[in-house]
Amino acid sequence: QVQLVESGGGLVQIGGSLRLACVASGGVFSIHRTGWYRQRPGAQRELVAEITRADTTIYADSVKGRFTISMNDAKNTVYLQMDALKPDDTAVYYCNADLIDWARATQASTYWGQGTQVTVSS
Repeated sequence: QVQLVESGGGLVQIGGSLRLACVASGGVFSIHRTGWYRQRPGAQRELVAEITRADTTIYADSVKGRFTISMNDAKNTVYLQMDALKPDDTAVYYCNADLIDWARATQASTYWGQGTQVTVSS
């Protein structure tokens, strides 16, 4: 079974940086796109950044110029580099991926990681 596992969250001061990673593992699969979402308490999950196999990227207006999404295809890992962090970046960050798990299907489905907490001190 394919799983996504995030890492890299933690506590950081205003203006600091964190680098999140999400590793896909557990079988033979093909990733079509990956993204990072975040969820503040009492709020809906929102898209932070997204990248496709063609390296097309999109960013939420609130993080443009500060966050960078990238993917290492050989390691099946997507990263989110977060710089110039602000208190309102505090949230649980989730990665997701549209992928084909070849052991179970021939079309893509969406998978989610477990989330990692990012807290920016005021």
